[in-house]
Amino acid sequence: MSFDKTRMLHGKLYRADDPQLRTMHRHAQQLLYLYNQTAPEDDSARAKLLAQILNVPATDAHFEPPMRMDYGVNVQVGKNFYANFDSILLDVAPITIGDNVMFGPRVGIYTAGHPLSPTVRNDGLEYGHPITIGNNVWLGGNVTVCPGVTIGDDVVIGAGAVVTRDIPSGVIAAGVPATPIRPITEDDETYWQAEAAKYYSAKNNI
Repeated sequence: MSFDKTRMLHGKLYRADDPQLRTMHRHAQQLLYLYNQTAPEDDSARAKLLAQILNVPATDAHFEPPMRMDYGVNVQVGKNFYANFDSILLDVAPITIGDNVMFGPRVGIYTAGHPLSPTVRNDGLEYGHPITIGNNVWLGGNVTVCPGVTIGDDVVIGAGAVVTRDIPSGVIAAGVPATPIRPITEDDETYWQAEAAKYYSAKNNI
């Protein structure tokens, strides 16, 4: 492993023009290009390409094209994952996503950061901090998750939110920066279970 790749994966300043990183990036971009060109009905080709792009142990993840990533290999996705159009995952540091996670359109998961010093930034040095998303999480459209953030289990993030700090489990959060609005309660579960029962009852009576 090269000097800069090691530093990248450990949250230290590194240079993205490192030869090993450039080779990894080019390889990922080629696979992403092929994925984004697949026909809508070609689920088999998408699944095969996705398995080459990122870590999908459950093999059932689905990204609507187009999607974008830096390297792909630093992304791990749990069971029953779905991302709507235009997802962007800047995975210069690890991105770990749990089971039953949904992304709305244009969700951005950004582990990448740049120094506040313009002279250091202009020298091409950058860094990345890992992002972790728990189980049963729904990120609304245009949500941005910033470097170093952990989102707990059973969380809903409202559309357009910018998540700059950790979000605890079991809450609805929204805003810029995203903050918890209220907990998700048993009343929510009761209401939505009743609505689901109405749906299935109506369907069974067709």
